[in-house]
Amino acid sequence: MLPAYRTEGQEDTFPPFVLACSHVESFLHELWSFHEAFRDCFTRREPREHFFRYMVGQFSPLERKSIEPMALEVDGGNVRGMQRFISDDVWNADQMRRIYHQLVDDDIGAPDGVVIVDESGFAKKGTDSVGGARQYCGSFAHVYD
Repeated sequence: MLPAYRTEGQEDTFPPFVLACSHVESFLHELWSFHEAFRDCFTRREPREHFFRYMVGQFSPLERKSIEPMALEVDGGNVRGMQRFISDDVWNADQMRRIYHQLVDDDIGAPDGVVIVDESGFAKKGTDSVGGARQYCGSFAHVYD
């Protein structure tokens, strides 16, 4: 059975994507709620705040998503603090993973469901690369009913 966004004879078409202003307006609130689910993974307030600023920075329009540009872009960002958060702060990674898996299961889980995701990259450009064989770029993710 073909997914709803595909039709017979048309391969690798993209699903429709509609973004309304209300989605963007409520995004920061949604991100804050997502962040709150991981509250107990941090023992101190500062790493929790750096975690939130890091997530905001990842969604920023910056071309380079390294710590310094992100810290300078987000409100209240602190370059040294966010660098320490990534390199030195302690958080409970196992608990974070369990919480994240539970959130995914709550959102899209089904007893008989399967989600297959295959990263689709961009093909290499040019013919001057060493070992210039055709590059595998994956295939598009499909969700089947």
